[in-house]
Formats: sequence, structure tokens, C-alpha cells
Amino acid sequence: MTYFLVTFAVMLIVIAIMAVGVIFGRRAIKGSCGGGMSKAECVCVEKCDKRKKMDAEANLQGS
Repeated sequence: MTYFLVTFAVMLIVIAIMAVGVIFGRRAIKGSCGGGMSKAECVCVEKCDKRKKMDAEANLQGS
């Protein structure tokens, strides 16, 4: 039971730190590839396979 309580406390601390970081950083937590509301956003340096496929499909439909 002690391990459970320690693990639970550590997880609460980590979640609290992430929340404070989001509040003061004013950036939402989102996925690196296609995680935003707009499918045009991609903040990753190298695009993932899912994003490359979405871009290819968008180029085919736009042509």
C-alpha cells in the first residue's frame, strides 16, 4: 500500500507541475503532428508518417 501511495503522490506532483507550466507558458499541450485544431499546424521538425500521408492526400485533392 505504501508503494501505491508514493506512486500516487508522485503522479499528482507531476500533473501539478505540468499544469503550472501550461498556465504560465500559455501554450496548450498538444500532439506534435496534427494535434492542433487546424490540420495545417505541425510543430515537429521532421514530419511523421501520418502527417506526410495527410499532406499527400491534401495535395492530391487540391490538384
